[in-house]
Amino acid sequence: MNATTPAIETVVPPPRDWRSRLRRADRVLLAIAVLLLVLLGAVPGQALASLRFLASALASIAPFLAISVLVAAWAKATGADQQVARAFRGREAVAILAAAGFGALSPFCSCGVIPLIAGLLAAGVPIAPVMAFWLASPLMDPNQFAILAGAIGFEFAVAKTLAAIGIGLLGGFGTLAVVGAGGLADPLRPSVGRPSACRAKRSLKPPRPVWRFWTEPERAQVFVTESGRSAWFLLRWLSLAFLIESLMVAWVPGEAVARLLGDGNAFAIPLAVALGVPAYLNGFAAIPLVSGLIGLGMSPAVGLTFMLAGGVTSIPAAMAVWALVKPRVFAAYLIFAGLGALAAGYGYMAVLAAA
Repeated sequence: MNATTPAIETVVPPPRDWRSRLRRADRVLLAIAVLLLVLLGAVPGQALASLRFLASALASIAPFLAISVLVAAWAKATGADQQVARAFRGREAVAILAAAGFGALSPFCSCGVIPLIAGLLAAGVPIAPVMAFWLASPLMDPNQFAILAGAIGFEFAVAKTLAAIGIGLLGGFGTLAVVGAGGLADPLRPSVGRPSACRAKRSLKPPRPVWRFWTEPERAQVFVTESGRSAWFLLRWLSLAFLIESLMVAWVPGEAVARLLGDGNAFAIPLAVALGVPAYLNGFAAIPLVSGLIGLGMSPAVGLTFMLAGGVTSIPAAMAVWALVKPRVFAAYLIFAGLGALAAGYGYMAVLAAA
């Protein structure tokens, strides 16, 4: 090598230890892998049975899964998902009604709605309709409805939709009463950035949807990307949930479930709220688990209560609220969620008893 030629140093990246690799791993896939490895090592027969159960369950729900994926991608590509802001216009009572209905029917996830809610509150939209939307939004959307109808039944999906709207109305009008008594003023945290007046105005007047989205290459690409993202999200979570359901079917005594959470236990619905509130289950992962428990003898009304309580207070839904509002507003959110789940559970139980 010539003396005047500078030496070229080879930079070797530091090796990643197992902790950094673990942090980067997909936790849902990791949970599936760990569960299967444990089963293969401890009870190989059950591992094979669980894989057969998983394949059968995914095949039976595939048409509903496809519908839910396409609906979510369509809403994103057309811009229909941005129309939620229109629900907050008009008088406050009317806005609460619209926000509860739109929240239960719109394809929004809890975290994705944070910027919109911040803009609405900063634009002066009252907290009552925002609370109605926030409570109803994580409980139901077109994706969940399609999968619920396939996994548990159309009647159960309709009951959960009506319960989501009802809980939104309870929270909205309950918040309106609290605000009228002088509470819950200035709900946003001081650390939350206030959008400009122009941004707030735009959040209240979103552009109209483009229904023929395939004529615009960018929107067509959004449809393809969103389809893949939704399908991968649902496939991972449902696979984990179906594997857990297979273990429940194999190992959980049906008589114990029926005794603890069946119609014969007067405290089954409050117990479902107590179990559902701390449970970290998104709406999709809970569907196969509740379906399996109903098959073991749990009352559908108790299953509905568990899904409602867990859906509103799961980590993604709760953190979406905690990130923006002051603790007293967050406390009101949890209280309305618990009361709404109780009321919906007892109401559905009465309907089933009368049928």
